[in-house]
Amino acid sequence: MSAIPQIPDKTMSNAKREGYLQRPAVDEYFSADVETDGPIPGPYSILSFALVYAGSYDGKKFIRPRDLTKTFYAELKPISEKYESEALQVNGLDRERLCKEGQSPELAMTSAARWVKQLAGEHTPVLAAYPLSFDWAWLYWYFLRFSAEGSPFNHSRCFDIKTAFAVKAAVPISEAGKSNLFEQLRPQRRHTHHALDDALEQAEIFANIFEWEGRRG
Repeated sequence: MSAIPQIPDKTMSNAKREGYLQRPAVDEYFSADVETDGPIPGPYSILSFALVYAGSYDGKKFIRPRDLTKTFYAELKPISEKYESEALQVNGLDRERLCKEGQSPELAMTSAARWVKQLAGEHTPVLAAYPLSFDWAWLYWYFLRFSAEGSPFNHSRCFDIKTAFAVKAAVPISEAGKSNLFEQLRPQRRHTHHALDDALEQAEIFANIFEWEGRRG
């Protein structure tokens, strides 16, 4: 009797390829803060921004950084002549100096994208802010417009710390501002309106809220 030819087990190879050989998903979080000269990107400009590595999460365990030393900070040349004096009063940046000495948006955004991707490695970078809407709108627009690498956070890899607090604290969004944070969630750092200071402060809040079991925990 002739031997029966062996047929390759394609189901097993597909399972290996799609299942247990696949690396587990891990999010790498970056706290972000921007200082601008107006309310929206395009007509107005980012004057400075900062990113701070704020921790990782694999769906089961959140790992807080031992320290907050992995940071990126840049001051940029304005992209238009339009600005609001009120915004400059808040952040204290010298817009005239930045017109001469600030980094080009192309250099700053490409460098930031590469820094994020290098730190995240094979994991997924996620941008976090409190609240998210303002900082995300600016950074996403700038990454798409100026970075040779595009957005390291794709079009939607983002985390709103304000919403996380509202859900865990069981309060409406209207009552979830930083001034309403519970004592155990407050950061040690002050809010100064310097982008790096505020991104560091925000990274503390992010980790505190992420680790907190919440009122419903």
